[in-house]
Amino acid sequence: MLPSLLAVLAHPDDEALVCGGVLAQHAEAGARTTVVTVTWAADSPRAGELANSLTALGLSEPPIMLGYADHRVPESAPDRPRWCDVPLDEAVGQLVAHIRQMRPDIVITHDAYGQLTGHPDHRYTHQMTLLAMTAAGLGQMYPDSGVPWQPAALYLATHPDSGTGELGDLLRQVGKTALSVPDEHVSTAVDVRPWLARKWAAILAHRSQVERERPLPAILSRMPEEVRHSVIGTEYYTRIRLADSPGMTQLAT
Repeated sequence: MLPSLLAVLAHPDDEALVCGGVLAQHAEAGARTTVVTVTWAADSPRAGELANSLTALGLSEPPIMLGYADHRVPESAPDRPRWCDVPLDEAVGQLVAHIRQMRPDIVITHDAYGQLTGHPDHRYTHQMTLLAMTAAGLGQMYPDSGVPWQPAALYLATHPDSGTGELGDLLRQVGKTALSVPDEHVSTAVDVRPWLARKWAAILAHRSQVERERPLPAILSRMPEEVRHSVIGTEYYTRIRLADSPGMTQLAT
């Protein structure tokens, strides 16, 4: 049995792009696998795309949507603040509650750059998840948010300098950044080619992004299949160990 897994991510489509292969791998193995998405309202069109994506990945649990507004799309949640404007205590407290409720062995989130494009929502999600991971295990913090639980490890989804390749060039062509970390910062590289069909189906579930020019799903859809497979066939992570545990606390590689 693989360890239970909670992914805390900024937007609908991040689950497929950032860690879709690992999510499919854990779901197929029968491990509890859950996704928290912090932006977009649950009654928005992208919520349906997110649900379809998780189905494509084989997850049995529906997504948990916190329903804050996307930094660049205020209409994503018209009556809620932008995620980046949510006070630290409120943001961390919500994530602590979900960590304590789900009691995952491993949590996945964005790296400090906010991954390749450096999106503000990605960076804020990284910061809030780091704080929530520590707070979740401390009983005197957020005492009304459930019984303390300390996940054993946090995995930061990232891209090594040597692994951006053609994708980095394509991002720059549409005016986006291509941020990466030194190769030695990557502690785990997961070959997700056995789950590539599921991952690609999950990416395609986000039709609103595939049909535009600049989003990453659209860029990937314009790639030759062989190149696309090389780009999305490996997922890279930096592992932060937080607690000793008698169970398995590492992603399978």
